[in-house]
Amino acid sequence: MPRQARLDSPGTLHHVMIRGIEGRSIFFEDGDRENFLSRMRDLSLNTGTRILAWAFMKNHVHLLLFSGGAGLPAFMRKLLTGYAVWFNRKHRRRGHLFQNRYKSIVCEENPYLLELVRYIHLNPLRSSAVQGLAELDRYRWCGHSAVVGRKDNDWQETGYILSLFGGGKRKAIGAYRRFIAEGKDIGRRPELVGGGLIRSLGGWSKVLSLRNRGQKEEYDSRILGSGEFVQGILGEADEKLRRQIQHKQREDSIEEVIEKMCAEGGVKAEELRGGNQRRRVAEVRAKVSFRLNREMGISMAEIARQLGVGGTAVAMAIRKEERGKRF
Repeated sequence: MPRQARLDSPGTLHHVMIRGIEGRSIFFEDGDRENFLSRMRDLSLNTGTRILAWAFMKNHVHLLLFSGGAGLPAFMRKLLTGYAVWFNRKHRRRGHLFQNRYKSIVCEENPYLLELVRYIHLNPLRSSAVQGLAELDRYRWCGHSAVVGRKDNDWQETGYILSLFGGGKRKAIGAYRRFIAEGKDIGRRPELVGGGLIRSLGGWSKVLSLRNRGQKEEYDSRILGSGEFVQGILGEADEKLRRQIQHKQREDSIEEVIEKMCAEGGVKAEELRGGNQRRRVAEVRAKVSFRLNREMGISMAEIARQLGVGGTAVAMAIRKEERGKRF
């Protein structure tokens, strides 16, 4: 089944889930978490991505954010690719770090935003990384500590979250604390980690109830929200959204070509994008550039952006591959 395009436009609320390949660790030590956090902070400020909630676990990460002007795919590509290259170099490892693509669900702000903040910020407690709410208040690798004022993350949207509880800051923090405490025994919330009809409605019983009454509800696996919200997201057929979807589909195709040709050539995609000049890597880079440009019509500038090299290097690689095909 082909990948679906990600639904995104500036200001869209996303629940993003990132997992280590085969469930493996993506953080070996606090220095790794600090590097990931630093990259996330800098990118959020540089791209206008508004991060509402986050939690780093041993083998996965949860983020809740409003996408910025550059869009979610650009933000995530820079975050994950940069960290993976750094992590592999530091720990002398090879291969993929993350499991497939990250998962992102477009979420309806009301009623899901605060539920998602609570679900994400309680992750360390559910996994026993911390032993209670007092310890969660001080936990460095979760956005909760910033919301309650124990950590100063000027890049995190703590003010927006607290504004949803009303009153002054002190009263809002107290209300937020009570809200978090009320959710600590709820456990896992499968309806908050994926879109679709069943999850959006809260279970099969409600789905069957609607069907028995002859009612239909719009749904999409990429969206968590009411039928009206889903219909609104999918119905934004203006030219700007169409261009975004087409661009994302093209990016998915480029990604698939890179992954496939790297596998065939016996090199890692991270090597290709990291400017590695090993002979085999350079040969595969030339083949990828030729395929994308000559067969798929992708511009050299776009290829250079995708491969993390200069436009001149792409042009030279294509010419070299052309010469090889003539003989």
